[in-house]
Order: sequence, then C-alpha cells, then structure tokens
Amino acid sequence: MAKIYIIDVTNRDGVQTARLGLAKIEKTMINFYLNQMGIFQSEFGFPITKHEINYLKANLQLAKKKALFPIKLSGWMRALKEDVTAAFNNVHDLEYINLSISTSDQMIDGKFLGKKSFDDIIREMTTAVQEAKSCGAKGIGVNAEDASRTDIKKLIDFSLAAKDQGAERIRYCDTLGCDSPFSIYERIYKIAEKIKMPVELHCHNDLGMAVACSIAGAKAANDAGVDAYINTTINGMGERAGNADLVAVILAAKYSQVLNGNYKLDSRIDLSMAWKIAHYASYAFKVPIPINQIGVGANAFAHSSGIHVDGALKDRRNYELYDYEELGRGEPEIIETGRMILLGEYSGIKGLRNIYGKLEIEFKNDEEARKVLELARYANVHKQKPVTEDELRFIAQYPEECRLLMTVTP
Repeated sequence: MAKIYIIDVTNRDGVQTARLGLAKIEKTMINFYLNQMGIFQSEFGFPITKHEINYLKANLQLAKKKALFPIKLSGWMRALKEDVTAAFNNVHDLEYINLSISTSDQMIDGKFLGKKSFDDIIREMTTAVQEAKSCGAKGIGVNAEDASRTDIKKLIDFSLAAKDQGAERIRYCDTLGCDSPFSIYERIYKIAEKIKMPVELHCHNDLGMAVACSIAGAKAANDAGVDAYINTTINGMGERAGNADLVAVILAAKYSQVLNGNYKLDSRIDLSMAWKIAHYASYAFKVPIPINQIGVGANAFAHSSGIHVDGALKDRRNYELYDYEELGRGEPEIIETGRMILLGEYSGIKGLRNIYGKLEIEFKNDEEARKVLELARYANVHKQKPVTEDELRFIAQYPEECRLLMTVTP
C-alpha cells in the first residue's frame, strides 16, 4: 500500500522567510526535534553556501553518531552540474540531495530570458543527476519549480527523464501557491500514473490552501499507486505567505474524512512533539504562534460559549476532533517569577555550574566546564537570545559538533 511521508523543509525554505532567520545551533535543534518526531527527512540546508558548510558537516557528524537517526538529511541545490560538483566537494559526507530547476514557460521566459529551451532544462537536469550519482549520492530528488504552471505533458517528460537517470522522486512545486485541491489532484494523478515513481508535494500558501493542496496531491499520488512525500515547515514558515504547516498536515492526514482510515501515514510520526517543536520554532524565529493556530494555538482547545462548553464537558468529541494530549499538551508549564540565572555571552563559571546543576549535568573538571562555558557564550552571540535548556544539553553532550557548526569564517 502506498504511504504518505513528511519531508520538512524548515531549514531550507523556512529560513528563506524575509526579515527572519535561524542561528546554526537553532537549525540543528530543529533537526533534533524533527528526528524525535519521526519525520522522514529534513532538507537541512545549502551545500554550496559557504556559511552553511560547517553546520552541514556538524549535522552529518551527528548523524554518524546516531544522534540524528533515522532521519535523513538532504541538501538543496540548483540542477546544475557545477553546483553538484561544488556541493560534494564542500560536504564530502552528503548522501541525499534535491536538485531544483524551473520548468514553466513563464519561468523559462521570465527568469532565463529566453536563453534556454525546455530541452535545455531537461539536459541540465539530467546532467546534474548523472553528476550526483557519480559523486556518490544515495538519494536524489528532482524539483520542478513552478510545476503548477508547467504543461503536464512537459512535466511527465521531465519526470521520466529524471527517473531514467536514477532520481528516486520528483518534486511538484506549487511555487506560487496557485493550485487548488481540485487542480493538484487531477495533475498529480495524471503524472503519477504515467511515471510510476514517488511524488513529492511542495505547496506554498499564497491562497491559503497549502495544506489542502498537499493533502489532495498526496491522495492523488497514493490513488495512482505511488508513495507521496509532503513538504512542510514548522508553523508554516516560508517565503511570502509561507508553506504547508507541519502539524496541520499531519493532523489533516490523520483526521480529515478524505484520508482517515483509507491512507497510510508514516507510522514513525509522533505527534506528541507538536507543542514543543512549534513553540521552539516560534521562539527561534521570534514569530508568535497565532491564538487560533491549528493544534498548537492557545485557543485550539479553548471553549467559552455555553453550547460548546456544555457539549465539550459531556463528551470532548462533540467539539474536539483530536485529543490535546496527542499533541504534547496538557502538562502545566512552569514560569520562573523569582531569581533567574541565565547563560549569556558574558556569563561566568559560577553561573554555568548553577544552571547545569539544575539540569543534573556534571562536569569532570574545571577545564571541561570552561570549554562548555565558552561554547555557551558563542551560542548566545550567534542566537542573540537566551540559550534554551535543550540547547545547553546539546552543547554539553556534543561540544565538538557545536564548535564546528558555530564556526562561520568569511
């Protein structure tokens, strides 16, 4: 039976949100949380972007140590041979990649200014796939940028050419968010039926339909007999109006009437991480979670009107589609209102010992403690906000990787 998997692209598309960004340690923590959540793959960055290279290497070292496992870490690059060569020269342990190129007439004329034909697009893509295979890539996805405005026959030809060269998935990018659930179902079904290879859905939210289109596209792929991979971002972060929200997509796949019971979502997914990962991303991006956000908003399980309160108290199923406990909600959160000792970029050894003592982490000696203090200071400089408890645990447990991912040399 065909399945639905999640590939989260917060660390690639989410960080491209205008006016926002994440420190490398924050990107790493997001990979940790995605792994704990059972997400199939994280598109964790750009192997040809210089300031990303040490971060990518550090995360791949963590993967080798099984600290980031079984999640797959994939790099994104243009479908150009020279980009592929540079990526694997920069990051030798890279195994999974996504190659992206524009396919629509609008993009070919409007971006490439008529200097390329569709045949040129296919030629560049297939050459890039061949180069990736020769560099040792284990998994290659090929992205059709602006697929929703690309002629469907051309998309099929493009996909088959990628398949013939050894790509394992085709990514259908609704780059402008102009698809509807109806149009994307029809298009994905036709494509999947012809190419007989897994289809990845990458939907933007310009019309507010990214989640709906992702679900409709996944259903079409499964109906045609192939696996579907939905791209998500935490809290729907992303360019312009954002991408399909991670938690909303999972909830829709589990509870919407069109999919519930008839389609198979990746069994490793653990929704109890939803509250934690959404609030960490909110803190890291400095973007508050809307009060009515699906699953994790403050009002997602709030009732005040008489009829609703009466019904919810009698049986939560009257007015709640899923349990709040399933999303990791329900436990009280302790807010310190007295003395607070925080680790900052100018903190000292006594503050460090006080904070790590509360986390029940001990150091072998002063030398080890001072090394961790120095890394915690650097983390604060990179983040420009207080270091969280989980980040402090990470720094103490993986100091070498932490040092590497925070080394950004122009």
